Amino acid sequence: MCRWMAYSGDALPIEELVFKPVHSLIDQSLSARMSELPTNADGFGLGWYGREHRPGTYHSIQPAWNDENLRDLSFHIASPLFLAHVRHATDTPVQTSNCHPFRHENWLFVHNGLLCEFQKYRRDMAMEIAPGLFPELRGNTDSELMFYLALTFGLKDDPLAAIARMAGFIERLAERHGVENAIQMSLGFADGQRLYAVRYSTERNSRTLYYSETIDSIFALYPEHARLDVFPKNARAVVSEPLGSLEGVWTPVDESTAVIVEAGDVTLQPFTPRAV
Repeated sequence: MCRWMAYSGDALPIEELVFKPVHSLIDQSLSARMSELPTNADGFGLGWYGREHRPGTYHSIQPAWNDENLRDLSFHIASPLFLAHVRHATDTPVQTSNCHPFRHENWLFVHNGLLCEFQKYRRDMAMEIAPGLFPELRGNTDSELMFYLALTFGLKDDPLAAIARMAGFIERLAERHGVENAIQMSLGFADGQRLYAVRYSTERNSRTLYYSETIDSIFALYPEHARLDVFPKNARAVVSEPLGSLEGVWTPVDESTAVIVEAGDVTLQPFTPRAV
């Protein structure tokens, strides 16, 4: 399955989390430790917020470890909020339009997981998307449809409620098509100010998700650690799997939980799908 990471805090060079950690996202594209398959080589994507309301994105179908443009961008761009994703394709083609993060106006969205037997109800999912949003669809993944369903259900107004409605709609739709345990997801999404994440699966056995502890608490544990000086005090990350092995740095997100990160603070709340 895919791997992703997201950062929130004062502006930080993207390479500090995408390339430099011992078990960085680039290392996870080659040898993930907490996914069913270790290699995520079917493309990658990077999305970041800078001067403008609309985030920048870069996608490629190359393996992330083999893209010099990604290395250069990560070195030169410092951002207060960014998401990166390495893809392991399931039932859809390896093409740029299927690479995360997906973007709409000020929103970015990444997904790790799958919708079970997605092709059985793919058309019904697509037909639920608001007519004004439908022309923006570019690829053919379950992840992109999930994003546009969330937008349809009010992501701009109440993000977590929209994700809950999206999940509830998919579960009911899958049931009507005779599909059990439809959803497997860890989601990351952002609006330019807040970073959100959700860990949920219909079978209550979700893909892993972690958030980083405060820099002050990490520094108290490892005062001599050389790399801590590069991170601002409000730096927080949310990741599919830890970027290193130091104890006390990464806290697992519980099953069926939503995460909100803003201004260095992490808020957790229960997540339950809502019927539409």
